[in-house]
Amino acid sequence: MNGPEILIPLIFFGSIFGIVYLFISARNKERLALIEKGADASIFYSSKDKKVTPVWKVFILNLSLLLMGIGVGIFIAGILHLSIGVDEDIAYPGTIFLMAGAGLFAGFTMTKNLDK
Repeated sequence: MNGPEILIPLIFFGSIFGIVYLFISARNKERLALIEKGADASIFYSSKDKKVTPVWKVFILNLSLLLMGIGVGIFIAGILHLSIGVDEDIAYPGTIFLMAGAGLFAGFTMTKNLDK
């Protein structure tokens, strides 16, 4: 690690630090502005009455639908390549991304229904 290789971890950790710093400082400035205007401090805390779907359920649902979409995309790409003769370099990435996007959209729709 003598040359530019050292820059990669530095840039990576610097980017993460910058994002976290901006998030915390922006949140602090927003709260100070609301307090200056006389807003109630209870808006910073979530109420216990609201029914909120646990994060792990949303994560598992979206991850499972994403992986199922990728699997179906590989399957459909294989069918397109072998039966129709679509070029392999076009069929696999295109179908995988299309079906993964459809899986994520289905996960988003199902997550909205979980909150109801």
